Amino acid sequence: MFCNQCEQTARGIGCTTVGVCGKKEDVAALQDLLVNACRGLSAVAIDASARGVDVTEAARFVADSLFTTLTNVDFDPASIAEKVDEAVRLRDGLAAAVSAPVAGAFVDLAPASSVEAKAEQGAELGSPWDTTRDEDVQALQQTTLYGLKGVAAYAHHARLLGQEDPEVYAFTFKALAALGDASLGLEEWVGLALECGAVNLRTMELLDAGNTGTYGHPVPTEVPLGHRAGKAILISGHDLRDLQLLLEQTAGKGIDIYTHGEMLPTHAYPELKAHPHFYGHYGTAWQNQHKEFAAFPGAILMTTNCLMPPRDEYAERLFTSGPVQFPGIPHVEGDFSAVIEKALAMDGFAEETDGGSVMVGFGRNTVLGVAPQVIDAVKGGAIKHFFLVGGCDGAKPGRNYYTEFVEQAPADTVVLTLACGKFRFFDKQLGDIGGIPRLLDVGQCNDAYSAIKIAVALADAFEVGVNDLPLSMILSWYEQKAVAILLTLLHLGITDIRLGPTLPAFVTPNVLKVLVDTFDIKPIAETPAEDLQAILGTEAA
Repeated sequence: MFCNQCEQTARGIGCTTVGVCGKKEDVAALQDLLVNACRGLSAVAIDASARGVDVTEAARFVADSLFTTLTNVDFDPASIAEKVDEAVRLRDGLAAAVSAPVAGAFVDLAPASSVEAKAEQGAELGSPWDTTRDEDVQALQQTTLYGLKGVAAYAHHARLLGQEDPEVYAFTFKALAALGDASLGLEEWVGLALECGAVNLRTMELLDAGNTGTYGHPVPTEVPLGHRAGKAILISGHDLRDLQLLLEQTAGKGIDIYTHGEMLPTHAYPELKAHPHFYGHYGTAWQNQHKEFAAFPGAILMTTNCLMPPRDEYAERLFTSGPVQFPGIPHVEGDFSAVIEKALAMDGFAEETDGGSVMVGFGRNTVLGVAPQVIDAVKGGAIKHFFLVGGCDGAKPGRNYYTEFVEQAPADTVVLTLACGKFRFFDKQLGDIGGIPRLLDVGQCNDAYSAIKIAVALADAFEVGVNDLPLSMILSWYEQKAVAILLTLLHLGITDIRLGPTLPAFVTPNVLKVLVDTFDIKPIAETPAEDLQAILGTEAA
């Protein structure tokens, strides 16, 4: 086993016996086998597409399979093994359609029959990138592959809401097939990594269109952090479609729906917040779910990703849907009657509590709706600087930096935030500047497109480039969607990004030097005060 795709990877190098995420050796091997099977399928699909064969089914499958291999998604060996067999079926079907032989590295992969044998085969084949190349090429191959997994996650969400683009799938095939192309050197892989960022921008645009087109543009919404007496279901993960179905299926049943983790921003969507039993938010970020799920007195539905191996205290009332799976945990798709039945059988909350509230709903439509007021505040000196403090949260030490950064940011600055990293400071009362809240929750990590559109629109209004705005990006990362977003920012030419709490283990010193020299990317400092001093040129308040 070797896995280094997340920020918490063991010793800052790679997990070799069991993943820090809880992923076991057999699951890691099967995930590698699935990616390698998708490499072979992609090579055949490129040929088939060039000959006029419809490869849509294969494209959707590859995207969903890559999402399966994202950190904290699928822990179930049997489900991954089934996908390996499906990859081979799709590959052979496309090859037969064009009467072309199936041959070449990983293209002629014929997995063994049992799950255990497949795991052994995956371990023998090893990592999906070319380990015979020099370490810098391998670093860029991994960066592109991990970014591609993030693209796949966004593409999956977008497709569920009717948004697809064949060009996204075409690049997925291209990048996977390129992993076996020994003729591609360092320069070509730099280009592929940045192209991945461009494709991710398009994919996030599709997801934004799906979310806002289906549920309306988010509006500023106050979300209770307490609870009220009654039966309850907690929904975590990211998927808006699952939330919609759950709300519809629980209507009139006397069950309140609470969000957890990255589902918090969904309270701001008009079509979702219209349900009166969609009540409040419970808990914080994904890494705290062991404690928070155990204390929740109802059923729990985990959608798409960010699952931790469940504990006995709540495993019997946990359900999964979409790509996320775990052995022994019931998997439900679309029909949540089992979740509802479990919730009705439980006590629920005995009494109402007041836990305060937070504001969400400051997506691009809301922020740009008050753009003239924001611009006047900047020109008049009321707002001196904007900080985008966003990204993933995690359990490894060092993330208190982000809490302290927001607390120490001067009173004449505004903090935009998105993704689960905000749970380090989401309930801080920072006040406002002329009616503009100093803490603006842009949404999920899936809503990074909104933050980009806000930055670009402000740059246009001030007739400057994004890099000339009084805007600094202070990012935290954990998994592969964050890699995809970072590649998008680099594709857009955005510079001077501070990244932490540690730099990716798969980035070599030479590749890091390219990033520093070209994009002025840098690790966060030892303390927020150092970075604030460097950014603002003055001591923080």
